[in-house]
Amino acid sequence: MEFFDSHSHLTDEKFNDDRESIINEIKKESITKWTTVGYNVESSRKSIELANKYDFIYATVGISPNDIPQKEDELWKELEIIENFLNLNNKKIVAIGEIGLDYYWNKENKDIQKTLFIKQIELANKYNYPIVIHTREAVMDTIEILKNNKVVKKGIFHCCPLNRELVKEALKLDFYISFAGPITFKNSKNAEEIIQMVPNNKILIETDSPYLSPEPFRGKRNDPRNVKYIAKKIAEVKGIGLEKVAKMTYENALKIFEI
Repeated sequence: MEFFDSHSHLTDEKFNDDRESIINEIKKESITKWTTVGYNVESSRKSIELANKYDFIYATVGISPNDIPQKEDELWKELEIIENFLNLNNKKIVAIGEIGLDYYWNKENKDIQKTLFIKQIELANKYNYPIVIHTREAVMDTIEILKNNKVVKKGIFHCCPLNRELVKEALKLDFYISFAGPITFKNSKNAEEIIQMVPNNKILIETDSPYLSPEPFRGKRNDPRNVKYIAKKIAEVKGIGLEKVAKMTYENALKIFEI
C-alpha cells in the first residue's frame, strides 16, 4: 500500500532542523510520493531544489494570494521569475500553484488577487500545467474566474473548503478535490456529506504540512506521514477499504500531475 501526499510544504522553516531525517521517516511509512508546493518566489525555488534532490518529491511553483508584494511592480517582477522557472522545462515541476483568492486574510487587494490569479492561469495554459487552487471566503469569485478563464489542464482545489456549492461547481468544471486535516476534526461541519459528493476518481489527499495536522495530532507540526489519517477518514465515510482509498488517490495524483 502506497500513499501520495498531493500538497505539502517541506521547504517551510519549521523543517529546517530535521528536514533530511523527516524525509527518511516519511519514506519508511509508505508515503512514496509527494509534492512540495510553492507560494512565492523563494518557496518555489526551494521546492524545485528539493524535488531535484529526491526522485520521489515533486514541485509546484506560483504566487499565492497571501504572498502578493505591496508594490505592484515587484509582483510582476516575481511573476517573471516564476515564468523563468517554467522555462527551464524541469520535469519535476508538475503544476502552477498554489494560486487563487483569499478574502479571509486579505480583503483590501481583491482586484490584484483576481488579476494575478488569471495571469497564472494563463501561464499554466502557456506551459501546459494544471493549477493548484487556494480559495478562502472567495467561493463565488473563484468559480467565476474559472468559468471565464478556461484552464486547459484543469487542476486541484487544495484543502478544499467544505462548501457544497464550491464542490458542486468544481466538479462540473472537472477539477479534483483534495482533502486535508480538517475533515478529521471533531467540529468539522459538512465533512462527511462533502466527501460523499466527490466521486472516487476526483479525490486527492494531502497534509498541507507543516499546517493543519489531523486528529489525533491537531496542534502539532504536520508532515506527510499523517496523510494516512486523511485516507482513513475517507475510507470510513465511503465505507471502503483503506487500501482502495490509497490506490485511487495515488492513481488520481499520478494522473493530474502527469507523473
